[in-house]
Parts: sequence; structure tokens; C-alpha cells
Amino acid sequence: MEAEPPLYPMAGASASQEDEDRLGVPDGPEAPLDELVGAYPNYNEEEEERRYYRRKRLGVLKNVLAASAGGMLTYGVYLGLLQMQLILHYDETYREVKYGNMGLPDIDSKMLMGINVTPIAALLYTPVLIRFFGTKWMMFLAVGIYALFVSTNYWERYYTLVPSAVALGMAIVPLWASMGNYITRMAQKYHEYSHYKEQDGQEPRQRPPRGSHAPYLLVFQAIFYSFFHLSFACAQLPMIYFLNHYLYDLNHTLYNVQSCGTNSQGILSGFNKTVLRTLPRSGNLIVVESVLMAVAFLAMLLVLGLCGAAYRPTEEIDLRSVGWGNIFQLPFKHVRDYRLRHLVPFFIYSGFEVLFACTGIALGYGVCSVGLERLAYLLVAYGLGASAASFLGLLGLWLPRPVPLVAGAGVHLLLTFVLFFWAPMPRVLQHSWILYVAAALWGVGSALNKTGLSTLLGILYEDKERQDFIFTIYHWWQAVAIFTVYLGSSLPMKAKLAVLLVTLVASAVSYLRMEQKLRRGVAPRQPRIPRPQHKVRGYRYLEEDNSDESDAEGEHGDGAEEEALPAGPRPGAEPAGLGRRPCPYEQALGGDGPEEQ
Repeated sequence: MEAEPPLYPMAGASASQEDEDRLGVPDGPEAPLDELVGAYPNYNEEEEERRYYRRKRLGVLKNVLAASAGGMLTYGVYLGLLQMQLILHYDETYREVKYGNMGLPDIDSKMLMGINVTPIAALLYTPVLIRFFGTKWMMFLAVGIYALFVSTNYWERYYTLVPSAVALGMAIVPLWASMGNYITRMAQKYHEYSHYKEQDGQEPRQRPPRGSHAPYLLVFQAIFYSFFHLSFACAQLPMIYFLNHYLYDLNHTLYNVQSCGTNSQGILSGFNKTVLRTLPRSGNLIVVESVLMAVAFLAMLLVLGLCGAAYRPTEEIDLRSVGWGNIFQLPFKHVRDYRLRHLVPFFIYSGFEVLFACTGIALGYGVCSVGLERLAYLLVAYGLGASAASFLGLLGLWLPRPVPLVAGAGVHLLLTFVLFFWAPMPRVLQHSWILYVAAALWGVGSALNKTGLSTLLGILYEDKERQDFIFTIYHWWQAVAIFTVYLGSSLPMKAKLAVLLVTLVASAVSYLRMEQKLRRGVAPRQPRIPRPQHKVRGYRYLEEDNSDESDAEGEHGDGAEEEALPAGPRPGAEPAGLGRRPCPYEQALGGDGPEEQ
């Protein structure tokens, strides 16, 4: 019998002429190796690299827009719900018909106390929470707590409103500290992805020049605060399209009001106790609250689905591995830095001016003279003016750094002097245009203040190991200022304006003093960030060239925990032999250590 031909050609057999491909290149064992495993002939490495980093930059822009939109929706829902809730609960008829003798004013006072008092303790836990959950997940958790506060208004009782208000107060500082840290990190990443060609020629551990990310930071902070200040306008939509249809006009609500503006005492003294012409139906209230709840849930989805991580996983590990005790202490140790001490008055004023816009200008000057039905339009003017003026922070690209921040302080200083001598008459609408102009100009100063401070902190403290501590301190002092305004709400308007004026002048002088020290070259005293102490020595920390090391590691040496000991037997080391457990590196390779004899 004849042997059957082999199914496959034998290895090593000589290739015939017909085995050659159409290009004349043999495809057998004599084929060139480059033709088999080489790169694609039309592959352009430089073009592919350019496309890769362009996708990275677009991803960073997507992160900034998603975080900004999420913050706008979250704060807008919170302000709109709180404003509508306080107006409804203020009306005597609404309280008696809806809730009887439940003590709704006492519940509201406890709720406001929970929102304003709880952030005082935020300095103790905010850095720990940000390092434990990570920047993105801290943002998501805090936005979820805001949504929880919205959901409790479906059933308004003491055991729902007050605990949710306390939880909201605990989440205020972590949310905005992580937001500020997130925007700063996105600016640094965008600079890294835009200058990837310059980094190719640098040493692996060489950091970019200090302040090189500042232009991107200015742009991103302007975008973020433009969205944030729009929340004041978005918060008035429930008032404009729903609640204004149930309100009395100014002749009823302001009937007993005698003085406004600089002559007023407390908040709306003499204001009528009934402000609702007809009571809104419960079904309509549920519809409005459901819309607000849906928007809060949308903000959660934006942060969860569209916001990328601020750090690489190995960087997150390094940030947590400095020790929880050190993380707790480092915000207090940063008080040694004279730059932060000089900026504390500006932090406090930043909290004062926002509350004064919402309570002083909007209530003491606006509602007191033109009625409650125009409150929403005054806050819309403030929000739109601040949102548009946020892009004035881009002047820092061409002007000296102090100009935008000092310009915002100058606008507020001029308005404070004017308001100090102006007392509008109640129930007179001829001067209403002045109120809208004052609210819009105050928004311009607020935008320059907020954008300038956040940009300044991101430039002065660009080390990624410090940014969460710095923004925690900034927003904690803002919370302290808001708590102070809450305590002094019954003071005369002239006393409030005097405190505002003194704080503004002190903050501007202190800031200019800090800039003078920096120009003289006075070195700040910064606390040392401990090196990460990893409990498990895996292969990732044994690499000689660690591209994911933190900045602190790059300054002090290699990413390993300890320096390599000289060769030879180490004192006290366990001798290799029977029964030795495999090290993590051997476990990663799949080995079980030395076999037993």
C-alpha cells in the first residue's frame, strides 16, 4: 500500500517554488523573522502617540465638565429645596393646617443648626475620609448625602430632617475640598498629556518645572466656578415656576416693615407671618420634590460615570500608606506655613461674602423693600453675574497674579461703602434696578474671589501629597465663617457691614504682605510628608525604575522602603532552609519556595 501524504508539511522540509507568496518571499522556515513578527508596515508611531495623548486630554476635559456640572446640580438642588422649605414653613397657616402642633419652627432651627454647626468638626475627619475613599469616591459619597437630604423632605419629621441635616453638614467640607483637589489634579494631568514630548527627554524621576500647570489651572477653575455660580440661578427655578404663584404681593407681606437696608435689625423684622395666598396641594409638592430628587440622582450619576480617577491606583496606595496618624496631624502642621497664615483672613471673608449675598443683599435690602416675590430674580442676577465674571479669572494669564484677587476685593469694598449709607424704602419699586445691579456686581466680586483663591492654592501647593490638606483648610475656614454668620444673624445691618469691611481690608493687606514675602524669597516652612510605609513588599515595590512613585519618593530617592543592604548574611535574618515560607516575589512567580528534602 502506498503511504498517505502527510496532512501538514514536515518541519525542516525544503520549500518549493510554489510555496513562495506572491511577493516572492518564502513563507516556510526560511522566511525572514521581521516579515512574521515585525511591525505593521503602515504603522506610524508618532501619529499613534499623538492620537493617544489627544484622547487623554479629551478625557481630562470630560472629567472637568462632569465634576463642574455635578457640583452645580448638587448645590442648586440643595439651595432650591432649602429656600422653598423655609418659606413654606415660615407661613403660620401652612404650619397649622399641614402639621398642627408638631413644632415645625423648632425642627427648622435644629436643622439649620445641624447644617451650620457640624462642619466645625470637619478638620478632624475630612483628610482621613479623602485618603480612605479616594478623591472621586469622596465626591460621589458627598453628593449622595446631599441626595439623601433631598429625599427626607418627602416625610418631614424631626427624625428625618434633623439627622439628614447633620449628615449634610458633615459632607459639606469633604465635598468641596475633594472638588478643589480634583480640579487641580486635572490641570496637572492636562499639562502632562500636553507636554509628553518634553518628558521623553527628561530623567524618569524629574518633575516638570514648578508652576508649569498654572495656565491650565486658571482655565479649569474658571470653568468650574462658572458652573458653580450657575447653581444660584438654577436654585430659583422651583421658586419662579411653582412657589411664586402662591405668594402674597408686597403690600401684604411688607405691611408692618418700617426700615430696610442699613437701618434694619436682624433678618426681616416686621415681616408678615402669612406669606402664602393659597396653600399648595400635597400632590404638587411631591411632584416638585421628585424633580429635585431626580436632578440630585443625575448629579450622582455624572460623578460616578463620567468623572475619572484623580490618581493612579499606585498613587492612591502611596497617599494612604503614610499612616493614618500622620494624615490626621498634617492639616494642623501646615499652620507653620506663613502663606496659609496670611491667607486665613481671605478664607474667612470668602465665607462671609457668600452668606451676605444670600441674606444681607437678597433679604435685608431686596425682600425688605421689593417683596418676597422678587427674591428669586435677585439671586438669579447674582448667580448670572458671578458665572459670567468667573472667566475674568483668565486675566491672570496676562496680568500679575495678585490683580484678579485684589480687583474682586476692590469691587466688594466699593459696594460695601455704598450699602453702608443706603436704606431703601419699603414697598417702593422705583429703585429695584439698583438692587439688581448691586447683586450682579457683588457676584462679580464673588467670582474673582473664589476663582483667585482656588487658583492661588493650586499654584502655591502643587505637590499632590498636600493638595487635599490645603483645600480642607480652605473650606474649613469658610465653614467657620458661615457658622459665625449663623450666630450673628440677629445683629444690626450696620454691625454686619462693619465686620465685613474690617475682614475685607485685613484679608487684602495680609495677602499683599504674603506676596511681598514671596518676592523677597522668604522660604515657607512646610511639614515633611512621611514616606509611604508599605506593609507588603510585592514586585511593584521591588522594581528599580518605578514610574508610579509619588513626588515625595522622587525627591528622597528610589521607591523602595529601605536601602539595599550590602551582600552577605544579614544579622538576625532567618537562614534559608527547611520550612521557610516563600516570599511574596516567589508567590507572584508561582513558586512554593525551597522544596523539602
